[in-house]
Amino acid sequence: MKRLPPTPEGIREAAAAIRAGEVVAYPTETVYGLAVNPFSEDAVERLFAVKARDRDKPVLLIVADAGQLITAVSTITPAAETCIRAFWPGPLSLLLPKAPGLAHGITAGMPKVCLRETSHPIARALCLAFGGPITSTSANHSGDQPARSLDEIDMPGVAIGIDGGTLAPSPPSTVFDPDERRIIRAGAVSEDALRNVCGEPQCS
Repeated sequence: MKRLPPTPEGIREAAAAIRAGEVVAYPTETVYGLAVNPFSEDAVERLFAVKARDRDKPVLLIVADAGQLITAVSTITPAAETCIRAFWPGPLSLLLPKAPGLAHGITAGMPKVCLRETSHPIARALCLAFGGPITSTSANHSGDQPARSLDEIDMPGVAIGIDGGTLAPSPPSTVFDPDERRIIRAGAVSEDALRNVCGEPQCS
């Protein structure tokens, strides 16, 4: 794994690697994530191989802004708009109807894609340099502890790591279906916060 600083030059080199189909590690609000191009079947297949991840598990995406969001989803409902206005950018991942063109493995064949607008400056800069959504599955083999620094990532197949230092411990993003008002995974955004904005959520 080639280590790059989070400079504009480093970010551009990492984005070029993603466009070339490579796997890139980078810091997020919670842990280090792995980025590939979510519209490339080959790149997504490489990501699953690097993580030794089951193909029936979908992959989270991050975006930098609303312009990138509309490339990954087919519809933004009023309920989703409410959540977006209240919690983005930040650690609330939403299940939204997927757009055509996403690689099959991103949603494991399901009709919705899980994504969020990132608040981490390095992750956001990487999305902008790449020019669209990127994957944000945790940088670890499936079943292992997520990495909070590049030193903790020992994964053959990761071409580049953007060094954002050691991340402070934090809960994962909350995964929420705004149209079903259903919490799929509890996390950084509390049930009470969702209730105040979206009404009574249902826990999965």
